[in-house]
Amino acid sequence: MKKVYLLDNDKDEIFFKSLKKAMRKEQNVEIVNVNLNDLKEKFKTIPDICIINEEGIDIEIKEVFQKIKEAQQNTNIPLIVLSQSDDEEHIIEILKNDVEICLKYPLSCEILYYTIMNLIKLLNRNRTVSPLTGLPGNAQIQSEMQERLDRGEKYAMMYLDLDNFKAYNDTYGFSNGDEIIKLTANIITKNVLEDNKKNFVGHIGGDDFVALVEDSDYEKICQNIIAEFDRSIVKYFTKEDIERGYLEVENRKGIIEPFPLTTISIGVVEVTKERFKNTLEIGEAGAAVKHLAKTIWGSTYVIDRRKNREEIFDKAAKKKIQ
Repeated sequence: MKKVYLLDNDKDEIFFKSLKKAMRKEQNVEIVNVNLNDLKEKFKTIPDICIINEEGIDIEIKEVFQKIKEAQQNTNIPLIVLSQSDDEEHIIEILKNDVEICLKYPLSCEILYYTIMNLIKLLNRNRTVSPLTGLPGNAQIQSEMQERLDRGEKYAMMYLDLDNFKAYNDTYGFSNGDEIIKLTANIITKNVLEDNKKNFVGHIGGDDFVALVEDSDYEKICQNIIAEFDRSIVKYFTKEDIERGYLEVENRKGIIEPFPLTTISIGVVEVTKERFKNTLEIGEAGAAVKHLAKTIWGSTYVIDRRKNREEIFDKAAKKKIQ
């Protein structure tokens, strides 16, 4: 249930009732009229969106912004302001307070209805997108997999992650680690989507990525990703680490341990409706084939070409890029 607060002291509640009527068809959206005197109590439950009717309040709107943001957890609530003002400077001052949308009041409740619904759609998309890479997250990944499975499409599911990435973070710090995550995302996206925009790239989280590839030559995509990654990754290491060929990381016991430089492993599963009934089965096969890839030194890809769940891996599918 999405909760939308309307800050409006209008005792007649005319606008509030009209808005509720317009929103009636949305059973998963609740409109709550909030009086400024009850602001502190009401905001113990954080809304998804807050609408401020500037004409329905009896204090300066800047004070309302301050009251809303006094609680740290409320700083990220999307704000919609309704204002009668034609003063451009006043509107700019409103927008400077992290207000997403400022609408001219009075307005039709239908306009506000579509504004609210479009903002909710945007919030839903953003909440399923990785803030670091901008790639779709788990919800969209599962949806994409299931839709193609339902249509009976044949595709290759690629599972990609980095080797010895924790050792890199421990040595170079998380900020530099984030840069490698973004590099990896860019390399995967470029090579997967370059020749076929119907392909899909998702970011599970951390250093884990997936790609759904329609191209029959997905093996070439794996090779290109590995070649570009291995060329690009060296600039994220010091000259000393590159010449040594490994990282020296202190473990919890204070003992220095050697770790190989960061590489990428790719597990690929050929997906057909004959072999898989659901996305869970695909994920299990993907985890197994990626684990096999990670047992091989260096940047590697392994392809599971089994026609059913009982067959063993085709050893000829195992590849290593030197």
